[in-house]
Amino acid sequence: MAGLNVSIAFLFLTVGICEVVRQLSKRLLSLGAYCCLARELVGSLQLCAGCLELRMLMEIGLWGGGFGPDVALTLLFLLFVAHGASFDGASANPTVSLQEFLVLDSSLAATAAKLLAQFIGMGIGWVITKYYWSWELSDFHLIQNLMSLECSSSLHTSLSHGVFVEGVCSFLFHLVILKFHHSCPMYRVPALAATVTFLAYVAGPFTGAFFNPVLAMAVTFHCSGSSLQEYIQVYWLGPLAGMLAALLLYQGNIPRLFQKNLLYSQKSKYRIPKARVARVSGDSREQRQKKKGEKSNSEASV
Repeated sequence: MAGLNVSIAFLFLTVGICEVVRQLSKRLLSLGAYCCLARELVGSLQLCAGCLELRMLMEIGLWGGGFGPDVALTLLFLLFVAHGASFDGASANPTVSLQEFLVLDSSLAATAAKLLAQFIGMGIGWVITKYYWSWELSDFHLIQNLMSLECSSSLHTSLSHGVFVEGVCSFLFHLVILKFHHSCPMYRVPALAATVTFLAYVAGPFTGAFFNPVLAMAVTFHCSGSSLQEYIQVYWLGPLAGMLAALLLYQGNIPRLFQKNLLYSQKSKYRIPKARVARVSGDSREQRQKKKGEKSNSEASV
């Protein structure tokens, strides 16, 4: 259990240090630079470091530590709860940033800056985690360093099935994001963490369940077993297609590309109940009859 305690300490220490850097950046940088660059860079670094450590636990802990996948999945859920609570609006995911661009929540320049920061943050997170593993603070890290010389690909299925799995994971993930976009963080953060944990449990044995192009590039692109073209199709094109399908299904259109709703009819925002309409029409009929009676009485008196 000593190795597990070291990994847990590393995860929480990473979250704490990134939160300190996040707060300092918020004070020192302008709002635009913080939102588009610093926030995404720090969030991507935090996500990459945490996922690399968890992936190591999932691969080695099953036979080297004597604990089952339930421990790693529990840590994954808690880690994404911590991410959701501390990210301060950062996505650390290119498909989420592209979704914000497509729904007109972000400009082209801001989206490009976010994507650049995500790539840099993931790269820094990978370097820091590798350096931390070189200290060999636990037996897990010693084994990981020996295995890293010939790491294996996370793609353990056919190319078409891998694209399908990553696309479906991204589709479900983005549906949850769209559904809870305006919800209270108290509900949104656990919902997203539970979704990520469930998808990792179901799809992890096939593709690793990244549904994040930059995270997949940092974790598995350098490993042997698949070509760069296969990696791009599975871990970039698959999540992108899933995001577009989720956006189209949820809204019926893609505002940045076209405004016409292809799936849902546009109805009036304000609706008058039928009973209310009938009552109003009945009242107006009674008023007309009353006025007509008064007019006839006045003519008779004359």
